[in-house]
Amino acid sequence: MAGQKRGMRWLLAGLATAVLSGCVSVPDAIKGTSPTPQEDLVRVMNAPTLYVGQEGRFGGKVVDIKNQQGKTRLEIAAVPLDSGARPVLGEPSVGRIYADVNGFLDPVDFRNQLVTVVGPITGTAEGKVGDAPYKYMVMQANGYKRWRLTQQVVMPPQPVDPWFWGPGPRPWHSGLGGWGWYPPEPARVETVVTE
Repeated sequence: MAGQKRGMRWLLAGLATAVLSGCVSVPDAIKGTSPTPQEDLVRVMNAPTLYVGQEGRFGGKVVDIKNQQGKTRLEIAAVPLDSGARPVLGEPSVGRIYADVNGFLDPVDFRNQLVTVVGPITGTAEGKVGDAPYKYMVMQANGYKRWRLTQQVVMPPQPVDPWFWGPGPRPWHSGLGGWGWYPPEPARVETVVTE
């Protein structure tokens, strides 16, 4: 009987892990062609010529967008990416990049939005942030993904009853206290990045 309970717990833990790990896959539009695109902007900017031609994947907030002949240039304030290639909320910018996308992108759809881009690093370009001179990393974005922000309710941790798997009535479980009881906490609302 105890072996069955232990086996059931391992099965449920494995299923939970499989479900959660399936949620963090990189979308096809920004997978790229390299198994591990470069994502460390600080490393690239320390020696940009070493990375020209290598595939990079960067993301963050679009702070400016310029439509040019045959392409659109996104200016992105880059932040670290999570395992699903989504920009991590609340992280400070690690630098700025220019991502050139073939064709026309409407500024209304991209300005102040979160994006992730993937493609070859083509070099650097001089520019300005406000009145200060700035060196941008430049890349050809062969793929891009625009993200949405949504809010979700996060429930506080629930009590864990060590006798949950036992058969029959449990007179020692009051529902309000006892084994595994946690003081009540309010639910909180969290903003997350999603497709």
